Amino acid sequence: MGNDMEISDKLMGLDAAVKRFIKDGSQIALGGFTVVRNPMAVAYEIIRQGIKDLHIVCHSHGQALDVLIGAGCVKRLEIAYGGNGRYAPTCIRFKKAIQQGDIEFEDYSNYQMSLRFLAGALNIPFIPTKSGLGSDLLTHEGFSEEIRKQRKVARKKLSVMQNPFSEEEDNVVLLPALNPDVALIHAQYVGEDGTVRIKGLTFADIEQAKSADVVIVTCEEIVPRSFIRLDPDQNSLPPFFVDAIVKVPYGAHPTGCYGFYDYDPKHLNMYRTVANDDEKFRKYLDEWVYDIKTPEEYLNKVGAEMLMKIKANPVLGYAVGLDRR
Repeated sequence: MGNDMEISDKLMGLDAAVKRFIKDGSQIALGGFTVVRNPMAVAYEIIRQGIKDLHIVCHSHGQALDVLIGAGCVKRLEIAYGGNGRYAPTCIRFKKAIQQGDIEFEDYSNYQMSLRFLAGALNIPFIPTKSGLGSDLLTHEGFSEEIRKQRKVARKKLSVMQNPFSEEEDNVVLLPALNPDVALIHAQYVGEDGTVRIKGLTFADIEQAKSADVVIVTCEEIVPRSFIRLDPDQNSLPPFFVDAIVKVPYGAHPTGCYGFYDYDPKHLNMYRTVANDDEKFRKYLDEWVYDIKTPEEYLNKVGAEMLMKIKANPVLGYAVGLDRR
């Protein structure tokens, strides 16, 4: 790659990307899923910069969501599910915040949240679906009337109406679109022209990015244009959707990044223990977030031995023989 990369105006460090695009009260879409491709490096930087009152929107999420909530960065949340797989079937700080009433919360199904991002990406105000019919999702609201007057909050959770194209009774659910201020996406590759390639399951990342005003992408590698042109059907986002690009190897750790590394069972087990205790959790934030000044320091703390254990098999995409207990 030469010195004239087309993304030179978008390449920046974590501190600069967060400081420029994320403010107190921003609505943030978190890419990834439970223990896969969480934008951890950006989440840690948000915590370090002391950003507060975030309005988080995602379908299902895990570690990044939990750490942000535990650090006191989140005021409001719209989500389907929060969990770290076998390590925390329900995210611990998330669960505690809901039970204590520390955050404002409203839930939808996974499919409903994905559709809301799709509606935002299509620039339509709402989207019809059958999802939710017959469930309590239609009858239970989490937000008060006062909250619904706030910025980026739908005036209604949803609406049920008769299908106007049917002469028979046929209800459909109308879901409000989401257009977050910022989407945080971790990808395997970004081309020197700014094209983003996500390998493996993309979940709702593409719809989140297309629905957002600003997109911050952290990536494992920045690759030549010739690489991106190979298998163009594997590319996920064109350059014009992306506002900031930050190269952060292992930027999803301790969650996994298909083809590069698996999730870190040792860290997730440790986190499960400390997250249940307020004092231990504060020490965890000091040790793993506040005291870490660079991505290199973070990797040194994880340690070369663990990085080798979670390194993905290049053919299978995950770590073979990893002790996941």
